[in-house]
Parts: sequence; structure tokens; C-alpha cells
Amino acid sequence: MNIFGKKIAKLLLPFLVLTTAAAASMGKEPEGREIVADLGKIVNPQGIQENYKVKIGGVEQWLYVRGQDRDNPIILFVHGGPASPSAPTMWMYQRPLEEYFTVVNYDQRASGKSYLETDPDAVRASLHIDQYVNDAIDIAQYVSKKYGKKKVILVGHSWGTIIGMKAALARPDLFYAYVGIGQVINVRDNERISFEFGLAQALKEGNQAAVKEMEAIAPYPGTQPITRERIIIARKWAQYYGGLAAYRSDFGYYFNAPLLSPEYDQKAVAAIDQGNMLTLGAVLPEFLEVDLKPIVKFPIPVVMFMGRRDYTTPSQPTEEWLKKVDAPYKKGIWFEHASHLVQFEEPGKTLVSLLTYVRPFATDNPAELRKPSP
Repeated sequence: MNIFGKKIAKLLLPFLVLTTAAAASMGKEPEGREIVADLGKIVNPQGIQENYKVKIGGVEQWLYVRGQDRDNPIILFVHGGPASPSAPTMWMYQRPLEEYFTVVNYDQRASGKSYLETDPDAVRASLHIDQYVNDAIDIAQYVSKKYGKKKVILVGHSWGTIIGMKAALARPDLFYAYVGIGQVINVRDNERISFEFGLAQALKEGNQAAVKEMEAIAPYPGTQPITRERIIIARKWAQYYGGLAAYRSDFGYYFNAPLLSPEYDQKAVAAIDQGNMLTLGAVLPEFLEVDLKPIVKFPIPVVMFMGRRDYTTPSQPTEEWLKKVDAPYKKGIWFEHASHLVQFEEPGKTLVSLLTYVRPFATDNPAELRKPSP
């Protein structure tokens, strides 16, 4: 080692000793979940980081509140599924949003950690869309009061867009604006478009196994009952051809994300699938009849984030609905390289779009944005 190298080594030595000592005091190398938790820790004194449960609609439901500045507007995020909680995956994309918003996620009844709080037999009878809507309204009121806000921004993803849109229609006074990500407009239209996409791709590629499976349930949805088994076959191939995550036939990063979540332990991770099975069976009949096309007037600003390659909740019906609806403000934003998991696939554009088109409604910024879009 030359003289210069020895000087650098001496300068670094105290740091190396300190680092080694710190590691030894821990007794072990940190695991992935611990590293993610340390990285995501909000240390700003003006920030907020709280996980807690609160009784909503007679059921304990977990809330997760994070933000770098408690003076920022609140986003209430309504997760998809049914029963696919966003809390154990939020660490993958949410941190930049927390610089400009306080983000509230919650595990819906019978979802994730909320599933563990109530006997499944006791909660099963309450698993109806109207009850989920009432829960969202109650949570919006709760967090507004707790954190001293007049209103919140409401964001729904996938299944959560049904809840979110209905909550906005029922109580527009609680929300500055509504954002739909992977918006559901008409479930049967979605199923048909998704199936047609998957079959067309399979025929194009000569995937005989896929064609055989899909032709066995055709026409889909058709006039036959839309069973869970038929849905699985239809979704399987649409998602295989990138209808869930753009350009991907696998999406393990999304389903494995809870394994690194600081908010979820092993028992809570297992509860995701348990809650999904319970909830889907209970809400499927209502879910299949969802049709929001008759809504021609919306009481608050509405912004739609649409994945160009989304064939889980296809964006075409959303674009058509948005053209016809009358609202104080409306905007459709295309995410060209995203499918259904918009916030994971294009997190930068998600942040920029929220800042540009949504946050001004909750601040004292100029009112230019509030003019209706053509």
C-alpha cells in the first residue's frame, strides 16, 4: 500500500471500527424486514408514523398513517382485492408520496391484520359492498378529526374503486377529490374485455394449452354463471400476457412483498389469503353486478389513473365513462407502461400526477386546475 493509501485507511479506521462494533452489539446481521423498517422510519419531528386499530362498523380495523409533515393533505387509500391489503406492500412505492401527503392505508374488514381481529363467522354476514362504503366514510371522518383536517383526498385501487366511488357519491362533503387507479366501471364488461385479450394473445402465440382452457369457458362471461373457477381461468391467461403487470408473465415481486413488510409478521401474511378466500366468496354475487355506467354526474373532482396495458380492470370502460360524466373537474391520465399495478410500475409518474392534478384541490394553490376539463 502506498503512503496515500495508508493515510486513507487511517482516516477510515474509526468508521470501520464503529461499524463493526455496532454490528457486533446487534448480535446478528439485520434481516430484510428490519432493513426496510429502518429505511422507512420517519424521523422528522414534524412527521407522523402510526399503526393502530380502531373499531369501525363494529369491527376492529387496522390503520397505517405515514407522512413527513403532518401539515400536508391526507390521502385515504382504499385497497383492492377483495381483501388484498395495501399496507404490507406500501413500502415498495409510497415513501416519495409521504413527502407531500400524509397517507392513510387501512386493512378493510376481514382483510390482512383486520381479519385476525374478528372471528370469521362473526364478520361474514357484514361482508357487503354497502358496509365497506360505510366503513370508508367512517374512517374518512375519523382521520379528518384526529389529524385536524377539513377533508381528505380519496384514492381507490381496483376493488377499492367501487368502494371509493360510492363513498364519494354518498358523502362528497368529506373529500377534496377522488382518484381511481384501475377503476371498475362495469364488472361484466371488464371480464369480457379481459377474456378477449387473453384469448387473442394465446391464439397469436399459438399457445394451445391456453386456448384449450379458455375455449372451455367461452363465451365468457356469456349467460352462464360467473363462478370463481371460470374467473380464475379467464384472469390466469390475461394476467400471463401482462394484464396485471405490464410486460410480465410473472409478478412475484407484488405477491412476495408482504414478506419484507415491517407492518406484517408471518401470521399476518398468512391472513391475507385467509381473508381473501372468506371475502371473495361472500361478496362475489354483488361484485359481479357492479355497474357504475349510469352515473352521469359526479359531485367532486375526479381523476383516473389508467394503465394502458391493464387487462385486470381494463381502462377502456373508464375512458368512455370519463368522457360522458359531468363533474367539477375531470382528468384521465394514461400510464403507457403500466398495467393494473400502476403505483408499483410507474411510481414516479404516480407522484407527479398526484402533485400536478390532485394536491392543488387540498391546498391554497391557484384555482386554475379547478376549471372543468374538455
